[in-house]
Amino acid sequence: MPFADHRPDPADLDRFRTLCGARLWAKRLGDLTQRAAVASLSGKAAQQRHALELVLARLADPKAFARATPAERHATAFAREAVKLAERLPTPQRAKLHAEIAAGLTGEATLMPLFHLLRTAALHRRRGFEVTFAGLTEDASYDLLIRREGVEAEVVCEAVSAEDGREVHRGDWCALVDKVNPDLQTWLAAHPGRYLLKMTLPGGMATDSQVAELHRRIAGLLTAEKRQDSSADAVLKLDPLVLAGAQATRQGLPAQLRAQFGEEAHLAVTQGGGSVFVMAARAGRENSISAAVTRRCALVAESRLSGTRPGLLAMFVEDVDRAEWRGLRDRLELEGAARRWLTEPAARHVVAVACTSRMELFGVAPPDGAPEGELRFRNPGHPAGKNPALAPAVASSN
Repeated sequence: MPFADHRPDPADLDRFRTLCGARLWAKRLGDLTQRAAVASLSGKAAQQRHALELVLARLADPKAFARATPAERHATAFAREAVKLAERLPTPQRAKLHAEIAAGLTGEATLMPLFHLLRTAALHRRRGFEVTFAGLTEDASYDLLIRREGVEAEVVCEAVSAEDGREVHRGDWCALVDKVNPDLQTWLAAHPGRYLLKMTLPGGMATDSQVAELHRRIAGLLTAEKRQDSSADAVLKLDPLVLAGAQATRQGLPAQLRAQFGEEAHLAVTQGGGSVFVMAARAGRENSISAAVTRRCALVAESRLSGTRPGLLAMFVEDVDRAEWRGLRDRLELEGAARRWLTEPAARHVVAVACTSRMELFGVAPPDGAPEGELRFRNPGHPAGKNPALAPAVASSN
């Protein structure tokens, strides 16, 4: 796989930080360090979302660099690829790359889409294709132009957040837990024991106003010492926590809860003075992450492919954890959604769709990562799908 044999060089990171701009990089790391240092669920989520930038910063320490893990070596390889690409670009196009990097170092954005582009290019080079960064060099609407044995295809590299397919957004869940936790610490001091607050949210939770309203209702339930609070928007039920081995360590308890409530449940554990308070929330409908991916496929197929060549969509599924990503693959949800979409008119110029996540980006082996580094689904209705020159890029991975 790309970068699997990379031998990291500290100079790679120095050149990458220079490419980003010393002032921008320092400001970004200062902001992320401050956010990640907060002892809250939102702080932990920031650490996870911006793990790439934090890893690259940590590896500036020679001792940390000497102990770099395989995933961290992948990160340094991406940094090196970004520098090599910048060196090959003329000045105007290099400015465009700088703008993309700056965008990835702003707000909630990350460098993942850029590194996904670099990895996708490397994958196709390994498969024997000549690769041009047409989006940068020619202002093409697509990102890459690949060529093999005289046959060309356009590649669009797109990132889609799993949040787009969740009824209860993880970011809003983190905000809710952070609001509730101070109240819980006080409440547990007066009501020692083990508790489980189960929440069913038929309409989901994806806005600040919904977070504020649910916080108000939880606070009211605890203050009134009620067992249940029900409405059309939310059903809250407070019960004793009864779970086999619930006396286990804090590290063991989340795994037991996940096994009981499933991968789609949102869970939070608050402990204090020997007491435990668990919150578990589910939406009224199952998540539709695969549908969110194909919705984005439809948008980019219509807007970013020229229609004059076969098109490949390289979709990066962000904000998905290992268990969730593996579940999507094991249940064939991504495969089913992609294959159905490939029969629709919007897919007429698409010869194949490939899906990856952070697991593949950082070289995680199966079963957590997809075999061959991505999931590929060929469009059986596109004539170019049977062209031997394109076979390494479009052959289905399962």
